Amino acid sequence: MIEGIDGLKALVGEHLGYSPYVEITQEQVNTFAEATGDHQWIHVDVERAESGPFGGPIAHGYLTLSLGPMLSPQIFGVSGVAMGVNYGTGKVRFPSPVPVGSKLRLGVTLTAVDDVPGGAQVTQEFVFEIEGASKPSCVAEVIFRYYV
Repeated sequence: MIEGIDGLKALVGEHLGYSPYVEITQEQVNTFAEATGDHQWIHVDVERAESGPFGGPIAHGYLTLSLGPMLSPQIFGVSGVAMGVNYGTGKVRFPSPVPVGSKLRLGVTLTAVDDVPGGAQVTQEFVFEIEGASKPSCVAEVIFRYYV
C-alpha cells in the first residue's frame, strides 16, 4: 500500500510490480464484442479465426486495456486519499495479439506525479504481457487523479 500523495511522489520512476496472470477466455471476448458492437471475425468467429493470420481468435485490443482496473489494484493501492478517478490515457499501442486461451498479466511503472487542485495527477505506464511472448500485447500511458 502506498501512503498518500507523498508516497506516490517518492516512487516516481519505480516499477511497482506485476499482477498475477489471468486467462483470456472466448466468453470474455464474446461479452466484450456484445458490449461494444465490435464483432469482427478475428475475435468472435472461432472457426474462421483458426484459418486466419493468428491461428485462432484474439482478444480485442481495448479488452486488453480494459483489464487494467481489475489488475492494477492487485499490484498497488493508495491510502490516505479520499478518492481516485480514471483521468484518461496518453499513448496506447497494441504491439502483439492476445490469443484466446493465453495468460495475461499487467506490469506498472509510476512515471509522474503532478500536483492538481485538491490532489495529484498520477501517470503510469501499463505494460500487458502474455506468458511466454517476446513482445508486450499492450503498452499504455494511463492517468489517474487522486484527491485528498
